[in-house]
Amino acid sequence: MYDAIIVGAGPAGSSAAIYCNKLGLNTLLLDKSIFPRDKICGDALSGKSVKILEELDLLQDLDKLDGAIVNRIIFGNPNHSECELHLNKSLNKRHISHGFVIPRKIFDNYLFKKASDVSNVVSGFNVEDLIYNKSQVIGVKGKSINGEQKKYFGNIVLGADGPYSIISRKSGLYNSDMNYTAVGLRCYYENVEDLTDQIELHYVNETIPGYFWIFPAGNKKANIGVGLLKSRAKKKKYNLQQIMKQVINSKNFKYRFKNSNALEKPKGWNLPFGNTKRGNHGNGFLLLGDAAGLVDPFTGEGIGNAMESGKIAADIVLKAKKLNNFSNQILSEYDKVLWEYLGSELKTSTLLLKLAHYRILLNFVIDRASRNKNIKNMISGMLANEVPKTELSNPMFYLKTLFS
Repeated sequence: MYDAIIVGAGPAGSSAAIYCNKLGLNTLLLDKSIFPRDKICGDALSGKSVKILEELDLLQDLDKLDGAIVNRIIFGNPNHSECELHLNKSLNKRHISHGFVIPRKIFDNYLFKKASDVSNVVSGFNVEDLIYNKSQVIGVKGKSINGEQKKYFGNIVLGADGPYSIISRKSGLYNSDMNYTAVGLRCYYENVEDLTDQIELHYVNETIPGYFWIFPAGNKKANIGVGLLKSRAKKKKYNLQQIMKQVINSKNFKYRFKNSNALEKPKGWNLPFGNTKRGNHGNGFLLLGDAAGLVDPFTGEGIGNAMESGKIAADIVLKAKKLNNFSNQILSEYDKVLWEYLGSELKTSTLLLKLAHYRILLNFVIDRASRNKNIKNMISGMLANEVPKTELSNPMFYLKTLFS
């Protein structure tokens, strides 16, 4: 009997396994894939991700992985004015001076190997259902890569199996709402012009309130993509491949792709936003990462929140073990702690997403920020997680912007 069975070995699941080991917990980590495997994503590791990796004593390894170090962020508005933010201008001693873009095939495999060193692992195992004792989840069952049916038993099941989570579905907590979901399209390119140490988020007319991104991915490669609300894409009958092609061929970006080559066919995926407080626990189980809908609604970044949920989940597993109580009542603390930590930030990002619907506001803020050092520092601090994002949703911010 394991202390925890972790379903899904992405950033949430692998982080949970590593944190559980630090707490002396015996875990089983399951994943349907054989690593390394690709995962469609923007590949950016934000300040939050970097801080967690530093806490796990893994940060020093990132420089050795194929990818790119990020020192700057470029925001572009619909009028094609740009604001450049420098991440290495510290506001306090806790500041993380840079970020990373590391393809998920590489980063996830690295984190998975670290988790494999400290937990029991079964790859190529497809979880098909939960095992119950009355109303209590006590394990999972599924099929191995060779077709063999197996069962695994544990005190708690941690569902870290992504936006289409089987744990979420089988527990009855699945909640897919197009108004709280984005769709993204990613394509790796080589030989894109002007790739340096910056990631670029361009709020172009074709994607508002989403954006077109250009992220360096190392070795002269770039992660190129578009993201927008799923409800808007369906209502307008958008074709994301056509939108990305249209933006790439527009006069403001065409020169950067004149000598480039697509390295794959564009691939799409869903991003479940953390817009609302939702239940992510039950008798004998917790939901983590994308399975819990923790993607930031404004930035679209989910790795940091996923890893944070893994850390919180490990603490709750330990507490439940000490009490020998794995009931809904005890595990409800997970949602409480998770929302205390992420709730304010996710609420603010939801508001910022609504504000991003307005072109005039995007043009105004990004244009002013491009010319104002104090505004730049504030936004940089928010991206580095050292200034609360609530500042951006405060009307006083826009008054300061107006008169600065």
